[in-house]
Amino acid sequence: MNDAINPVTLCQELVRIQSVNPGGCEDQCAQFLGDLLLGGGFDVTYHDFAPGRTSVVARKGGSGDSARLCFAGHIDTVPLGFNDWSVEPFGGNIVGDKLYGRGATDMKSGIASFVAAAMHLGDELLADPGVLLIMAAGEETGCEGSLPLGQELAKVVRVGAMIIAEPTYNQPKVGHRGALWLRMTTKGKTAHGSMPELGVNALYKAARATQKLEDFGFNVAPHPYLGGNSLSVGNLHAGQNVNSVPDHAVMEVDIRTIPGVRHDRLLEDFGAYLEGDIEEIEAFVDLNSVWTDPHHPWIERVYALCAARDGEQPAVAALPFFTDASVLQPAFGGAPTIILGPGETHMAHQTDEYCVVDNLPAAVCLYKALWRDYLMYYKMVCIER
Repeated sequence: MNDAINPVTLCQELVRIQSVNPGGCEDQCAQFLGDLLLGGGFDVTYHDFAPGRTSVVARKGGSGDSARLCFAGHIDTVPLGFNDWSVEPFGGNIVGDKLYGRGATDMKSGIASFVAAAMHLGDELLADPGVLLIMAAGEETGCEGSLPLGQELAKVVRVGAMIIAEPTYNQPKVGHRGALWLRMTTKGKTAHGSMPELGVNALYKAARATQKLEDFGFNVAPHPYLGGNSLSVGNLHAGQNVNSVPDHAVMEVDIRTIPGVRHDRLLEDFGAYLEGDIEEIEAFVDLNSVWTDPHHPWIERVYALCAARDGEQPAVAALPFFTDASVLQPAFGGAPTIILGPGETHMAHQTDEYCVVDNLPAAVCLYKALWRDYLMYYKMVCIER
């Protein structure tokens, strides 16, 4: 029965369950996956961080002392955007060699693949150390679901290694940059638009700050695989009507950081750099970068399996965007982490999002091989510790 779980069909079903964030709920998607895994003999729990914002966790095999292999990812998606789609965005339709729909690549194909792999493995997972599956809500807006979930799980579950099934074309990645999203506020004095000299224009102050940010230098040596830090002013809002001088303006800034950069010090740097224009700076997303040494013994085993599949050694590489590993890796004591999933990296958040159909069964085969190899690794390394 478990071998009948088709990752392509499962991905289609997941795409048809809308879980847009912000503005939606993940509870229906979580319940669907939970019911499926419960039928496969998994222990299933649900975790809400807000009404309707449900993550689902499944466990099989192992014990409280076992250093489990963890597969993780998120079940929410970004909104559709303003451009028209040429396909039904929640249809999960297959055209040629591609499966289309919001979340097809990011990352319901990854979720479908590791759930199908776990179902196919069946009672093999009863062997120590067991497996942990995390399907989190709220990743797209700053890992809102996985942050409390990881802290809660870490009290009762050990993780020896982790696979994040984000879109990587089924190629292994050993890290990603962190994210620091800042909300910067300027304040002024309102006045009639015909007498601006009687007011203080908060928008002008924000505009000056924006100009300064374009020239901000991080003065940090680039990482050999992640490059340098980056900064982008994402939006700017000011005023309520055109014929008044705005007395309040807010801009939001997206900063991506490499390993070794301390976010608290960055906040201090921005405060000093923008002094006189910005009155308040608030971090509303603060996520760690992720990096695992490519020479870690488990990472080398993952690369060896990928090399055997492809006929050549994969290049050491990392991703520019964050994943749930930002909060799950520290929660699980710095467990070695690989980011590896069937989706198309370049299609994440795009109009007419798709994944390549053949990449899903390929991911299932790889995930099953990774589990079986982890059993040997666990016996040789983890038990000795």
